Formats: sequence, C-alpha cells, structure tokens
Amino acid sequence: MSAQLTKGQSNHTTDDLTTVDLSTAELFDLFGDQYTRRVYEAVAEQPRCGRAVAEAADVSRPTAYRRLNDLRDAGLVRTERTICMDGHHREQFEAVATSIVVSVDQDGLDTPVTVTE
Repeated sequence: MSAQLTKGQSNHTTDDLTTVDLSTAELFDLFGDQYTRRVYEAVAEQPRCGRAVAEAADVSRPTAYRRLNDLRDAGLVRTERTICMDGHHREQFEAVATSIVVSVDQDGLDTPVTVTE
C-alpha cells in the first residue's frame, strides 16, 4: 500500500510531491485514533490556534496539543508562531495536506507517504 496526501485540487504534477518519513502503517496508526482525526479535520478546514482546534474538534486542550504534536512530528501539520501586540506568542496550526489517497500494491505497508503541497 502507498499513501498520497494532497492539498487543494487533485490536478497536481509530480513536481509538487515530497516524501516524508512516514510509512502507510504509521499513517494508519496515527489516523486510527478518533481524536487525531478530529484534530486533523479541524486544521484541514482552516488554520487555527491550539485553543480553536480543541474547540472545533470538541476535545480538551491537552488532547488537542498532543495530537497536533504527533501530526507535526509526522510532517502532516506545520506551525507558524506569531507575536501579539501584548508580547504573548501564539502558534497557528495548518494542515500540510487536506486529503489522503491510499493505493494497494503487492509490496505491503512499508511504502513511504507522499505529501503534495
């Protein structure tokens, strides 16, 4: 099996493809958790700060941040840090890809995941 992650429309060229260090099995393990799926859906819908992700996904803030960190470590979410006028910093989370396409082949589950931005 292989997995391809895409953002936006489906008419991408191969120049838009990047391989991340994540196997299809790891992808399935990650998204096998309902909270991870809900958190990812929240940031795939639109970039959000951690508090807004927790609200949109209907999970606690600690759960949202754990799942966001897992998704970021997997290369599926990126962050941007901004500094507010009052000096506080805020981290904005954004999905790298907004859809996941999985194909089956004879090589099993050790195929790298491809991300399209």
